[in-house]
Amino acid sequence: MANRSWAGFSLVELIVVLALIIILTVMSTSRFSASARRRDLIGCGKNLEKIYLALSIYRNDNSAFPFLVDAQTSAEALSLLIPKSTTVTEMFICPGSGDAPLPEGESFARHRISYAYYMGWATNDEAQAILVSDWQINTLPKQKGQQVFSLDGKKPANNHYGEGGNLLSLDGNVTSSHPKASRDLVFPATVRLLNP
Repeated sequence: MANRSWAGFSLVELIVVLALIIILTVMSTSRFSASARRRDLIGCGKNLEKIYLALSIYRNDNSAFPFLVDAQTSAEALSLLIPKSTTVTEMFICPGSGDAPLPEGESFARHRISYAYYMGWATNDEAQAILVSDWQINTLPKQKGQQVFSLDGKKPANNHYGEGGNLLSLDGNVTSSHPKASRDLVFPATVRLLNP
């Protein structure tokens, strides 16, 4: 019997190559890749810009930002924006958070959103004060250099898996921050930070 040499790949080799291609594709498009995390951070900033528009409409109609005396979460207070200031709720879910979508055009007070809300600012307060941010590790004021967002991508405050988060100021400016505060995030006793 003569030796045959096969020109080509065996089925096992083809399966291994296909598996590697699938793994690399999933890794490059998953939320764990650096480019996907940056894309989510940018999308999150756009969400905050939309939230600011809804907050501005609410403020113009009510001469104040949303406020509920007994609010325990940011969703309770920010759901006051529905339906007069906006009917769009997808902007309250950060693209990097993995949080469940909200029902459109309905109050989301009993649902979880992705953002923290500094409830109690007056419309004429300091323009650089933070109004809304990504989920924070706690509801305490933070000094420059203190941890604000998850360092390791684990809960709490892991909207962006250790990449930091976004901050929306009273003047509508959105800035990104590392997990440790790049500036003071302090507020007076009349303001309460509500986490999701």
